[in-house]
Amino acid sequence: MTPLLLAVAFLTRLPVPRVTATPADLAAAVRYYPLVGAIIGVALALAAAIGDAWTGALAALVVWTAITGALHLDGLADVADGLGAAHGDRTRLIAVMADPHIGSFGTVTLVVQLLAKLVLLHAIIATAAPLWMLAAIPAAARIAPLVWARLLPPLKPGLGAQVAAAVRWRDIVGWTLLLAAACVALPWLTATVPLIAAFALWARRRLGGVSGDVHGAGIEWLETALLGAWLLWA
Repeated sequence: MTPLLLAVAFLTRLPVPRVTATPADLAAAVRYYPLVGAIIGVALALAAAIGDAWTGALAALVVWTAITGALHLDGLADVADGLGAAHGDRTRLIAVMADPHIGSFGTVTLVVQLLAKLVLLHAIIATAAPLWMLAAIPAAARIAPLVWARLLPPLKPGLGAQVAAAVRWRDIVGWTLLLAAACVALPWLTATVPLIAAFALWARRRLGGVSGDVHGAGIEWLETALLGAWLLWA
C-alpha cells in the first residue's frame, strides 16, 4: 500500500495519508503509475462533460494541469530548454535541465503543448465520443515510464537509477496485457506501444538516456499523441 500512496502523492495533488517510506518504496511506486493515471483520467472525463465542447475542453485541460501539479509539463519545459541550449553537449544538456528556471524554448514548448491538448480535446468532445474513454489516455501514457526505465540508461545518478532497478518485467507484462484488453474496446489505444518505442529510440539517440524530466516530457508527448490517435479514429 505504501508504494501506491507514494505514487498518488508524487503524480498528483490529491490528498493522501502520510506514510514513512524507504528509498525502495519510492522507487517501487513507479509500478503503480498506470493506476494513478486512470484516477487522473476519470477526473478528466468528469470535467470534460461540463458545458459545450470548448467549455468541456478548457475544464478538462485545467483539471489535467491542476491535478498533476503541472509535474510533467515542468519536465517537458526542462527538456526543451536543454535541447535548445545544449547544441549536442550532453554535459550542458543535463546542467540546463537541472536549472529550475524556464527559458524561451521551454516557454514556447509549454504554450504549444497546452494549445495542442485544448484543441484536440475540443475536437474530440465535438464528435460526441464517449468521454469515459479519456480515462484510458493518462493510464496508458504512464505505462511508458516502466518501459523507458528498463530500456534506457539513466542520464545521472539518483532516483531514476533506483526506479530502473525497481521495475520488474512482470510489471511491464501485466500492464501491457491490460492495455491489450483495453484495445478491444478502444482500438486507437494500439498506437501506445509504437509511440512508447518511438520515444525510447529518440531519447536514446538524442539525449543518451532518461531522467525524471525526460519521463515527464515523454508522458506529455504520449498523452497528446494518443488524443490525436483517438481523434483520427473517431
